Amino acid sequence: MKQITKAIALLTSFLHLSLINAQVSSTSELDSKYLNWYNKDYETTNITGASINKAYKFIDSKDRTGKTVIVAVIDSGVDIEHEDLKGKIWLNEDEVPANGIDDDNNGYVDDMHGWNFLGNAKGENIKYENLEYTIFVKENDSKNPHLQAAKNRLSKELANRKQDRANIDKFQKMYIKAKSVIQEKLGIHISSAADLKQVDSTDEKVLASKNFLAERYGMGFTEEGLKNMISRSDEYLKYMLNVDFNPREIIGDDPKNIRDKNYGNPDVIGPRSNHGTSSAGVIAAIRDNDIGIDGIATNVKIMCIRAIPKGDERDKDVALSIYYAVDNGADIINMSFGKDFSPEKKWVDDAVKYASQKGVLIVHASGNSGDNIDASERYPSGRYLDQSEASNWLNVGATAMQLDKEVAAIFSNYGKKHVDLFAPGVNIISTDSTNNYGKHSGTSLAAPVVTGVAALVLSYYPNLQPVDLVDILKTSAFQFKKPRKVLIPTLTNKKRKKIKFSQLSVSGGIVNAYNALLEAERRITSK
Repeated sequence: MKQITKAIALLTSFLHLSLINAQVSSTSELDSKYLNWYNKDYETTNITGASINKAYKFIDSKDRTGKTVIVAVIDSGVDIEHEDLKGKIWLNEDEVPANGIDDDNNGYVDDMHGWNFLGNAKGENIKYENLEYTIFVKENDSKNPHLQAAKNRLSKELANRKQDRANIDKFQKMYIKAKSVIQEKLGIHISSAADLKQVDSTDEKVLASKNFLAERYGMGFTEEGLKNMISRSDEYLKYMLNVDFNPREIIGDDPKNIRDKNYGNPDVIGPRSNHGTSSAGVIAAIRDNDIGIDGIATNVKIMCIRAIPKGDERDKDVALSIYYAVDNGADIINMSFGKDFSPEKKWVDDAVKYASQKGVLIVHASGNSGDNIDASERYPSGRYLDQSEASNWLNVGATAMQLDKEVAAIFSNYGKKHVDLFAPGVNIISTDSTNNYGKHSGTSLAAPVVTGVAALVLSYYPNLQPVDLVDILKTSAFQFKKPRKVLIPTLTNKKRKKIKFSQLSVSGGIVNAYNALLEAERRITSK
């Protein structure tokens, strides 16, 4: 029973983070209280949104026309055909579609909407990749200073994942057995707590099965969640932690050579576009069109760059993605991904510096491990190898919709020095792959909120440089006095300590579009 309880705990924790969700064709199928909450204003609704709706009222009062801002979304892929992103996808007007020629001579053939660094010229694409420490073990390079740590990490993670899978399998057998008892005795098919209401029997086996199922459903168990948990387990064991899995062979490049750039294809959707589509939706979904969601920035085009597989992204792909975005006109880059090791960090650092020189802001998700990243760094990072800080970088934590002790998301990374501000990132309804919608949680959603706000501000104050945007967004972040302390994010300690919210980030606040516009207006008019 202890193993079964552990399996349920894993499952409910997994469901809480909502990293894998059922897709729906309409937002009406989802809980309406979560729809567009990140757009709301705390003073008028008691919801700790980013005050987007209030910001547009301010813009209307100024009677200004905004310029189009190009936002590059470096992610898993984007559903460029989504109904709520129509007209919001960047178009490379210097490229002729599908003619097999690099018409604009930028080094990428037929890149109409961006580029896919996880594929080859045949149209084959990578979906899964090893974790970085799996790659270290596979390479077995004695000169790698992280090799022993990687071996220890892989060994421990494999053991844990195999044990977790064994626990899940045992639970699944007990669950199926309990369902079958009721089915055989009463002819009632059970798949949810609601179905148990039909069960009326004095049979001891039936009652025992009913009680078992009721307790599990009460703990948050769903069959969809179990299915996703098994799938997630398979992904780790078959791909991410498997030293015999070699997906990079599909691409055919030398991942150790940053000058080997001749790879990829123009398929920006790819085999897994749900994550990138949710990011793009928060930033740019069409506002007030009576379908889907209301994105944050109206005058925006999404440049789609596919570089993030299931597993760890390669530093080379990230660096080249940043160069691509900058060279093709992006104003802001959204990066909702991260990992624990960065063997070629210099390449990424150089790309970030290049973006800074060209006036491009980078917004990055701080991560979902509930850690203090001042102490344990996550990559990519705005902290260069020489320990200096990128001036064009914003690192974002996640908050919930209610201003109470749990406003800082339990999973969010934090850091007084290296997380700049927080943003809505719990139970966010957004666009999803194949023209669907879903409800998600993570700093992967919080970062696009900040990206959207930055794009909104830049649209109406186009002369602002990245350093100005960084300062404005941090300076104008929403501050609160109550609650005086909040629960510190953690996924490992059952007893959570309390801390002042102001100690969780540089700004100590939550991004606020209305305040940011006021601050931008003040700075512009005071010159």
